Amino acid sequence: MPAYAQHRPDEQNEARRDLRAGNVRSLREIERQVLPTMKGMQYLGPEYDPDAMAYRLKFIRDGRVVFVDVNARTGQVLGRTR
Repeated sequence: MPAYAQHRPDEQNEARRDLRAGNVRSLREIERQVLPTMKGMQYLGPEYDPDAMAYRLKFIRDGRVVFVDVNARTGQVLGRTR
C-alpha cells in the first residue's frame, strides 16, 4: 500500500510530470473509473504518491471516511480502507 503520511507541497507537480512522461493515467481517467463505484458517497478529493505512483481518493458518508488507493499506472484499485 502507498504511504500517505506526509502531504507534499509539490505533489501536484509530480503528478503532472509523471503524466506528461506517460508513466501514469490522468486523475480524471481514474476518477471516471472509481467515482461511479462509490454510490451515495461524497468525493472529497485526491492525493498522489509519486514514490508509489498511486492515487488515493477520499470519500465520506455518514461521517465515515473511505480511502480508495489506485495504481496510477494501470488504474487497478489496490484497496479500500475505512
